[in-house]
Amino acid sequence: MKSFIPSEKDMQKRWHVVDADGQILGRLATRVATLLTGKNKPVYTPFLDTGDHVIVINVEKIKLTGKKLSDKMYRHHTGYSGGLKETTAGDLLAKNPGKLIEEAVYGMLPKTKLGRAMRKKLRVYRGADHPHQAQQPEPMAL
Repeated sequence: MKSFIPSEKDMQKRWHVVDADGQILGRLATRVATLLTGKNKPVYTPFLDTGDHVIVINVEKIKLTGKKLSDKMYRHHTGYSGGLKETTAGDLLAKNPGKLIEEAVYGMLPKTKLGRAMRKKLRVYRGADHPHQAQQPEPMAL
């Protein structure tokens, strides 16, 4: 028997809307990462981009459990000596809540060219409005 490798016509890219209102960050991120990778589809192939597009709305209403708002740190380096910048999850949630969800989801995707292609299919918006009504996204219940 030969292995089945899906072609472009076998991979139907759908659009999903996920409401982050009252959701826990990690649990939401795992569901979104599964949709982006396409692991929920029967035609999933590890070396092909079989995933769907995901729109996350109401990101400012996401929840973090425990003491993560004060204890969880996000770090990045500017490239200059002594340029390590640290931000708590609470500060990041107040300033840029979309970045909080993106960081959580990106950490669950592969660190390859394929993973970077999957990252482009994630869209994060504050509030309940998004400009992707023409794609007819399906609401996703988590």
